[in-house]
This record gives sequence, C-alpha cells and structure tokens, in this order.
Amino acid sequence: MSDYYDPLTWENLMAGLVVHFERQPCMSLAEVDTVRGPGVYVLFYNGPYPAYEPISGTPKPIYAGKAVPEGARKGKVKKNAGRTALRSRLNNHRKSLEAVTNLDVNDFECRSLAIIPVWITLAEQFLIDYYAPVWNKVLDGFGNNPQGKDRETGKASLWDTLHPGRKWAAKRVRTRGEEDVLALVTEFFQTEEEQT
Repeated sequence: MSDYYDPLTWENLMAGLVVHFERQPCMSLAEVDTVRGPGVYVLFYNGPYPAYEPISGTPKPIYAGKAVPEGARKGKVKKNAGRTALRSRLNNHRKSLEAVTNLDVNDFECRSLAIIPVWITLAEQFLIDYYAPVWNKVLDGFGNNPQGKDRETGKASLWDTLHPGRKWAAKRVRTRGEEDVLALVTEFFQTEEEQT
C-alpha cells in the first residue's frame, strides 16, 4: 500500500497549500487595506539589515502568521466574522515595524490567503514547516500583542531584544544580549545553508 499516492498526508496537504499560496500577489504593508478575510500570511524582507542578508530580496519569508476571526479562540465566531482579520493583523505588524529603531517598514512586503477559519491553524503550521521563517523558528516574539497592564513585566522576547522600540515591550527584562541573539540568527542561516 505504501506505493499509492495519499493526497491527505501532511506533506501532500502542505504542498497543495503552498502552491495555492504562492499564486497570491505580494504587496507592501501600506497596501493591506485591500486584504479581506481571515487566513494566513507571510512577511518578506528586502532591506539592508546585515543579519537578514541571506533572505533579503528572496522569496523566503522572514515570518509566517495567521489571522483568525474575533472570538475564534473561545469558539464564539459570529457569522461573517473575520472579514478584516488579515488586514487588522497585518496593520498591527506594520505598526510594530514602524516602532522599532533598526528596521524600516518600507523594506517589508507580504502575501496573504483568506481561508475558511477551521483550516487556518493548520495552514499556518504548513507555512512555518515549509518556509522555516527565522522570526518563527529563532526570534520568537514578533507576533506578540501588548499584554494587559497587570502583565507588562516579564522577559523580553528575543525579537524585542534584537529589534527594540515597541513601547509596550520596553519594560520587559532582557535575559540575553543582542550579540547572543545575533549569533542564534547567524547559526540558523548557516545550518539552513548546509542542509540545502
């Protein structure tokens, strides 16, 4: 039986999503007001930040994420909910990138795909597995949202350590230095290069 094609294996489902996803147009983060629906997205980096040279200007995303309809986490999605989920999430990312001191929001593009909500989490995992974006695999924290006032303190994410500037993250304690985080990024790209 192992000689038969199974369209429902993890790999084949992922390949199908990636083919459809890559047919979607790329756009700047300033253009996301035309994006509709809940779904998944990736960000591409085209700038001069030295650590990201291996992917700058390439079709390899720096980050993959999802945008679910409001109430989805608690199972309370209303009919027609989520029409602006992707747009809202991408605009939040634009604001994060505008706040940081060592990246330029104009160096980023995105691609998105509206998806029926039940498949969004699976689709996000497919994109992360397929592309292995550095901000998902190494620099956890870019997609974080501001915490409530009672949870503002705590550890700074690796992303916020390398890219300071988000006001809500400034109160967090850095547990690693910038050089340590840069070393993790360099090692990640070197390992990827060796595997190809």
